[in-house]
Amino acid sequence: MSELIVIGYDDPAVADDAYNAVQNLQKDYVVNLNGLAIVNVDADGKTHVDTPSKIVGVSAASGALWGAVFGLLFLVPGLGLLAGAAMGGLVGKLGKSGIDEQFRDQVQAMLTPGSAAVVIMAAKITEDKFAAAMGPYGGTVLKTSLNDEDEKELSEHLSGSPSGS
Repeated sequence: MSELIVIGYDDPAVADDAYNAVQNLQKDYVVNLNGLAIVNVDADGKTHVDTPSKIVGVSAASGALWGAVFGLLFLVPGLGLLAGAAMGGLVGKLGKSGIDEQFRDQVQAMLTPGSAAVVIMAAKITEDKFAAAMGPYGGTVLKTSLNDEDEKELSEHLSGSPSGS
């Protein structure tokens, strides 16, 4: 099961510090990352994304799943207007998995011009240690989960393999 956590900040400098803290928590085995990014929204409302160059232990399938989840949260405007069975099917599967339109809307509402967010997809997280380490940075936390079956179906959908359902 993966946890998807989006922590929004009004101050991009605080978001940068929090992003670095998450990378250190990975090194300390407090969190096992499938994906990590920082999203900054400039004064003109343009989104800028930074990711670590490499996250140790992330498989290609996990990387593809992270990319799809991240892209649908931040990079695909107007999801309701999407055409194409493949993308529509993926959006449908994401909606059933906890990454529904309401969650996406909450993320988008949090990202106003001049703000930033740290986006974390974790395979494993030690909640108490993570919360203690991240507490000093504050922020608005949004969280949802993908269970193992959801992850499997999404990964199969991304690879074009049949899901058996």
